[in-house]
Amino acid sequence: MGFSIGDIAIDDPVFLAPMSGVTDLPFRKLIKQYGAGLVFSEMIASREMIQETSRSLKMNENYAEEFPMAVQLAGCDPDIMAEAARMNEARGAAIIDINFGCPVKKVVKKMAGSALMQDEKLATEIMAATVKAVNIPVTVKMRLGWDNENRNAPTLAKMAEDVGVQMITVHGRTRDQKYNGQADWQAIRATKDAINIPLIVNGDILTPQDAIDAMAQSGADGVMIGRGCQGKPWLLQQIMTYLKTEKIGAEPSTAEKLALILNHYDAILEYYGERKGVPFARKHLSWYCTGFEGAAAFRAKLNKLKDPDEVRDNLHAFFTPFIEAA
Repeated sequence: MGFSIGDIAIDDPVFLAPMSGVTDLPFRKLIKQYGAGLVFSEMIASREMIQETSRSLKMNENYAEEFPMAVQLAGCDPDIMAEAARMNEARGAAIIDINFGCPVKKVVKKMAGSALMQDEKLATEIMAATVKAVNIPVTVKMRLGWDNENRNAPTLAKMAEDVGVQMITVHGRTRDQKYNGQADWQAIRATKDAINIPLIVNGDILTPQDAIDAMAQSGADGVMIGRGCQGKPWLLQQIMTYLKTEKIGAEPSTAEKLALILNHYDAILEYYGERKGVPFARKHLSWYCTGFEGAAAFRAKLNKLKDPDEVRDNLHAFFTPFIEAA
């Protein structure tokens, strides 16, 4: 089941997807506690990183202690992408991942993300420049194509392999679909058939059975989990166990979930400070409440709280009845 990305051995091919505003250092550490074959940073804009904005610098700390982890870069200038890759290698990144998949309008307008699937020549120049710039593996994440009439993932993936890229991830939608409809895992098989490097399937993998089905339909060597682990950081571990044993491990108890939530919350406050950390944490706390009775009203209440201790008290008050009833 395992494979290598360059000289990095991957024993468990279950990866945490790069998600803007989600896969920061506290969340990556939490995922690694449960287990993940590889974690990816938030997408980092290469030009802004070189200009050393405060946000980019915050997203680029402590890579060495997370080894191995991949840093995902977005941009449309080969030279700037190459320089950003060198900077991240110097900071301890184990892998550089190039984003050709982001469908967000503000990214696409800058001819970055999935927009580069429309310009295979420029995309290839970016990949080649990045590969030459660093001594660590370079990978690429893309979509099936720009739209249904232009599903060029197999072609672009082969170009990537030819310039030295060492792994491809494909999200099973076109850019036009954004996150609508259902990811087409079967359509990814054409990309797998076009290349000889590892391929990872991504999109709508929400359960361990989804992971099995996605790999079977796509022929992929592994899976990348994004939205499925929001509020369920133990999902990657469940998938790894299922791939090995065909048995799904139990979810944490409600008491264990509360301890996890509080630890994650404290890590967010430590990383961002209380002023920024309290509002930043709200989305994670809202995801953790999914499936519990009264979650909607509790989310609305959380969104109004500004004092970190009040948030902790309300988390205890919300989850304790479920713990006592277990």
